[in-house]
Amino acid sequence: MPANVEKSPRRPALTGDRPWQRQGAALIGFLAASWVVSLLGSLPIRMNASWYASADKAPWTPPGWMFGAVWLLLYAAMAVAAWLVWRQRDFPRGAALKLYGGLLLLNLAWPLMFFGLYPMMGVAALWLALLLIGAHALVATLTVLYFGPISRTAGLLMLPYVSWLVFSASLNVYAAVNN
Repeated sequence: MPANVEKSPRRPALTGDRPWQRQGAALIGFLAASWVVSLLGSLPIRMNASWYASADKAPWTPPGWMFGAVWLLLYAAMAVAAWLVWRQRDFPRGAALKLYGGLLLLNLAWPLMFFGLYPMMGVAALWLALLLIGAHALVATLTVLYFGPISRTAGLLMLPYVSWLVFSASLNVYAAVNN
């Protein structure tokens, strides 16, 4: 260590009488919030999936069961990433956590647009959903960039989410062009 640099003691991630209990409760809270968003976002899919079942889908569309499984894992990874950022007290984390909140809102908005509005608006809803998923991917990328300096693990946990959004955007483009 250079002589002119003082090593400051690291502050604990959280202070208080029961830091592990508080951290565990916070992790459960982040997981619960993510899964509630997942459940609410799945409602328009379940209510309006009949048109999609008969729609012209991209040849690279995975089987239906895979979407639920992948999103369950992605929501868990997102929650853990947000929790890792939340527990860091050495860094300003407000902006990063606001981006995470924005991601949860975008996760609610996309299925409402793609599945919920298609019966009323037709293909226009698919094009609007594409704009929304583009914004979603941008916010997710910003979240990676904000999470990474606070917690490298958190930033890395968000990368599969960004990748899945890009993949989902390709399915959205195909659906908009071919239906």
